Amino acid sequence: MILAFYFGATGLSDTFFAAFRIPNLLRELFAEGAMSAAFIPVLTEQRQKHGEEEAKRLVKITFTFILLAAGIVSVAGIFVAPGIVTVIVPGFLAKSPEQFSLTVLLTRIMFPFLLFISLAALVMGALNTKKVFFVPALAPAMLNVTIIVTVTFFAQVFERPIIAVALGVTIGGFMQFAFQLPTFFKNNYRLGIDLGFRHPGLRRMAVLLIPATLALAVNQVYIVMSTMLASFLPEGSITYLYYSMRLIQFPIGIFGVAMGMAVLPTLSRHAVKRDFVSLREDFSFSLRLLFFITVPAMAGLIALREPIVNLLFQRGTFDYAATKATADALLYYSMGIWSTVGIKIVTVTFYSMQDTKTPVKIAAVGVVFNLLLSLALMGPLKHSGIALAYSVAAGLNFTLLFYFLKRKLQRIDSRKIIKSFIKVLLASVLMGITGGAVLSGDMWTRSGNNAEKALYLAGTMAGCAAIYFLAGFLLKNEEMKYMFEMYKQRIRKKGAA
Repeated sequence: MILAFYFGATGLSDTFFAAFRIPNLLRELFAEGAMSAAFIPVLTEQRQKHGEEEAKRLVKITFTFILLAAGIVSVAGIFVAPGIVTVIVPGFLAKSPEQFSLTVLLTRIMFPFLLFISLAALVMGALNTKKVFFVPALAPAMLNVTIIVTVTFFAQVFERPIIAVALGVTIGGFMQFAFQLPTFFKNNYRLGIDLGFRHPGLRRMAVLLIPATLALAVNQVYIVMSTMLASFLPEGSITYLYYSMRLIQFPIGIFGVAMGMAVLPTLSRHAVKRDFVSLREDFSFSLRLLFFITVPAMAGLIALREPIVNLLFQRGTFDYAATKATADALLYYSMGIWSTVGIKIVTVTFYSMQDTKTPVKIAAVGVVFNLLLSLALMGPLKHSGIALAYSVAAGLNFTLLFYFLKRKLQRIDSRKIIKSFIKVLLASVLMGITGGAVLSGDMWTRSGNNAEKALYLAGTMAGCAAIYFLAGFLLKNEEMKYMFEMYKQRIRKKGAA
């Protein structure tokens, strides 16, 4: 909201979001993505087989390795930023050399973000293996808070205010790391220099890290390709895609990523013990519960896309034309929410069994399909065609992953998962149609009256949630029954206390 207010959907906002793609891509590859996929299963195995002290030592060795590797990559990135920007947004160099130069500057400012976010991911992974999730899950908010504070209070200090956003990203990365340290130390971990790079645990992590990085690299190509292609489209296209992607990342991040973080240590323990019955059951339940939560979020974003974008972003230099264009992209991106969260759960299930190669091969098929579909659709649909291609490719990726996981585990309660998904989808469609009908009207084309709009939108969402739960009750949805039972148990515990 802050960025939309100050920079709108313009060439300036396109410049920042294009520059942020690069450190954000590296974060996904080497920090929060592949790092967690390799580190958590190996650290869990070390603790169970060799004890707590050996696990602590592996954390120190990994910290030292990240400090050196991510530090070198960050410094190198600052020097080769012009070449990287040329690859990411080739359209900028052709259309506006000034915009290209500013993108290079912002990229250089944000490259140290990689080091801080990698260290934050290490701390997060170590805490997750001890079933500590709240502080690591809250830590990314420090990045957002820092950016908001930096832009609000320091943007006017700079001749080019967009520089304040880039500084906020780098400082925010450090804050995300530092925020977790008190909890990290409280759980008897210590940071320090240990050059024991021959440790078998680190070697095993390296073996897992390479294919996991490739898998995430292939997945990230979706986002990088969208930026590359959008750089050839009319001004604002990169911004429309970025804001709509941020909105679908809300349910994906809150539920999909969180579920993946929570379930990976448990699945890893099952895999170490070769308890595949429990692994199958936990996977099936996690996926069904995730669909129960995220499919209605998908339906809500599709049905209420224009009111949501209007309320959140339409102010300052962000006008109705930008709202409409962002809402169009949000429609097509939202169609892929169910498959995107599904991919996260299926992928971490492969990782729990220390199989990081299968997701790479499947993701490679998806990215080629996405590129071809994007090129076919961006002509008639512009930036919305790129969003639609992403969702269709994500659906293909999930279907292939699910099929090969079923072959690996022999059975994964497919019928139960499909039956649950159909019930959830029916309830979500009913809810979405109702919400869309209630919020129709031209008030969502105008700026202002945000308090009135917020009440109207919140009330409609509450009503939609009631319809969804009522429909789930009538359809006898098992996941809803589980959530109500869990709620009742918490009430009983509070009463007993």
